[in-house]
Amino acid sequence: MFKKILAVDDDSDILDVIKIILEDEGYEVTTLIDGRKVFEVIDENKPDLILLDVMLGGLDGRDICKALKSHSTFKNIPVVMISASHNLDKSLLSPGSPNDFLAKPFDIDHLISMVKAQLAA
Repeated sequence: MFKKILAVDDDSDILDVIKIILEDEGYEVTTLIDGRKVFEVIDENKPDLILLDVMLGGLDGRDICKALKSHSTFKNIPVVMISASHNLDKSLLSPGSPNDFLAKPFDIDHLISMVKAQLAA
């Protein structure tokens, strides 16, 4: 059984890279460029892990993460925030915070090891 990953980013090139890397590792990857549809896609696909960009073209991924973490159905899905802003570590300590943080540009091996760690937890 494949582990399912949802990657949400407003940059289609980054989504393509994430999809290629993680599918090569044996994961089933769904990509989403519009953060407004995240709950709908999660409900349909039941991902085991969510990779969520912070800046989603007018939306804040941190707000989406908080909403996910406060939702009874989705709160146990690990969320890894991805951002080019390197000063987001404090947001990991607040209620409704993501499970981990990955800075852009990210190292492929670091992405893979972080995904494996979150799915093993």
